[in-house]
Amino acid sequence: MDEHVDNKRRRRPARWLAGGAAAIVLAACAFVAVQEGRRWLAQSDPVQHVEADAGQIALGKYLATVADCAACHTAQDGAPYAGGQALSTPFGAIYSTNITPDPEHGIGRYTAEEFYRALTRGVARDGHLLYPAMPYTSYRNTSREDSDAMYAYLMNVPAVDQPNPENGLSFPFNLRYGLYFWNFLFADGGPPDRRAENDAGWLRGEYLVNTLGHCGECHTPRGALGQMDLSRPLAGNNALARLGAPDITRAGLLARGWTEGELKAYLSTGVGSIAVASGGMLEAVNLSTSKWRRSDIDAAVSYLFASGPQAKADAEAAGGAASASSASLLGRSHYLALCAGCHEANGKGVPHVAPALLGNTSVTDPDSHNLLVAILDGLPEHELPGLERMQPMPGFARTLSDENISELANWLRVEYGKRPATVTPVEVKKLR
Repeated sequence: MDEHVDNKRRRRPARWLAGGAAAIVLAACAFVAVQEGRRWLAQSDPVQHVEADAGQIALGKYLATVADCAACHTAQDGAPYAGGQALSTPFGAIYSTNITPDPEHGIGRYTAEEFYRALTRGVARDGHLLYPAMPYTSYRNTSREDSDAMYAYLMNVPAVDQPNPENGLSFPFNLRYGLYFWNFLFADGGPPDRRAENDAGWLRGEYLVNTLGHCGECHTPRGALGQMDLSRPLAGNNALARLGAPDITRAGLLARGWTEGELKAYLSTGVGSIAVASGGMLEAVNLSTSKWRRSDIDAAVSYLFASGPQAKADAEAAGGAASASSASLLGRSHYLALCAGCHEANGKGVPHVAPALLGNTSVTDPDSHNLLVAILDGLPEHELPGLERMQPMPGFARTLSDENISELANWLRVEYGKRPATVTPVEVKKLR
C-alpha cells in the first residue's frame, strides 16, 4: 500500500509539468495564430492618400534627413527609401524595409498614428515587432508633430514596388516573440528628464543628439543583448563596425583636442584640421549632418560640450602627454619610409591628398583602435561635402608585423598626439 501511494506522489509532479508544458504550447500557438490573423486582415486595410501642404512636406524632408533615414532605407544603387540595405549585427543580417508609399511592401496603408507607433515604439501596422536595428529606442521621444511631418513627406515620395528581403538572423533571434521581453527590459528606459533645468538651446541640442540624430546608436557601448548601455551614454563603441565610433562625451571630445568650432566645421563639411570623416561617420556627414541647418549644428555641438564633467576631460588631456624619447626610433623609421611621402615629414599633411596627423583625433584618442585599423586596412578614397577628395591610403597588414605596427602607432601617438606609447603587438594581432 505504501509503495502504491509513493508512486502516485511521484506521478503528480510529472503530470503538472506535462500539463504546464501543454498549456504553454497551446498559448504560443494561439498567440501565433492571432498575430498571423492580424497580418492577413491588415492586407485589406485601405490605401492611405495623404495631402499635405508644401511647408509640412519640406519640414518632413528635412527631419528625415536629420534622422538619416536614407542611410538605412536606401540600398546601394537602389531607389530612395525602398529598403533592402543589409545591416550587420552580431546576431546576423537584418535588411531595412521599404518605407515608400507602396501599399503592398511599403507604408502605403499606414495611418499617421500607425507610423508614429512604428517610429517610437517599434510596432508595425499589423502588430509585429520591429527589430531594434530600427532605432525606435532613440526615436521614442520624437514629437508627434515631427512624426506627422516625416509621414507626410514619405507618403509623397515615389512609391516603389519592391519586396522586403528575408532577414538572415540565426535561431533564436529570428523569432520576433523574444522582442516582447527585450522591449520590456530596454525600450522604455532613457536618460533622466532634465527639461526643467535647461534652456531651449540645450533642449534642442539634446533632442537632435539623443532622439532624431540617434547618435547614441553608434557612439554608446552595447550590452550583451544588444541594448545601449545608458549608464555610459556616448562613451564610444568599437564593437559595431570595423572603425569604431569614438567617445563624444565632453570629456572624450576635449581629450582628443576638439573645440566647438572644430566640431561644427567637421559636422558641416566632414573636414577639420584635426580629423577627416571616414567609415560610418563619412556616410552620416554626406547624407545627414552636412545638410543640417546651421542653428541645429550649433545646438547639437553646444549640447555635447555642455554635458559631462570638465575635470575628467582636463585630467585625461593632461595625463596623455608623453615625451618623444619614450617612443621607439624604429617607429620613426617606419613613418619616414611609409607615411611621410603623403603626410609630410612634419605630419602636417597635404590638402586633397592626406590629412594632417599632427593633432589628428586618431592619434590623440586614448583608445588606439581606429589608428590601428587605419594602419592595418588603409582607407578608401574620400569624397566630402567640404569640397575635398582625399586620396586612398594603403593598408600595411601584409607588409608590417604586429611589432612593426605597434612601433609605428606608438611613435605617432607620442610625436603627434602627445599620448603614451602603450600600444602592444597583442592589440595589433587582435585587430588583424
